[in-house]
Amino acid sequence: MVAEELFEVASGLPGVTDDEAFGPGVTVLKVEGKVFAVLGEERVTLKCEPGLAVHLRGQYAAVGPGYHMNKRHWITVVLDSTVPDEELREMVEHSWERVVAGMPRAARERLSLQRG
Repeated sequence: MVAEELFEVASGLPGVTDDEAFGPGVTVLKVEGKVFAVLGEERVTLKCEPGLAVHLRGQYAAVGPGYHMNKRHWITVVLDSTVPDEELREMVEHSWERVVAGMPRAARERLSLQRG
């Protein structure tokens, strides 16, 4: 999956906005103002449950600790086609879900209803 396709997946989730807060060429995707993905041309950084992060790092050479993020709660995935597209979609959705889970109840319920 290339960055443009990953952007389409992430931006299609409820409540998502994007900007280039870190400069040109780096898209920051947020849900309700909270970052859940940082997307560059060759990599994406995503929030991840710590146990799953360890598992994914062991399963795929393209998955490493979050670049410039908390290494326990974030992963960076190199977009080199070694991670299957469906797995990448699941990682993006998991990141969105992790961020939403930390929101107030009203926001969680509203976003869950929008997601269906």
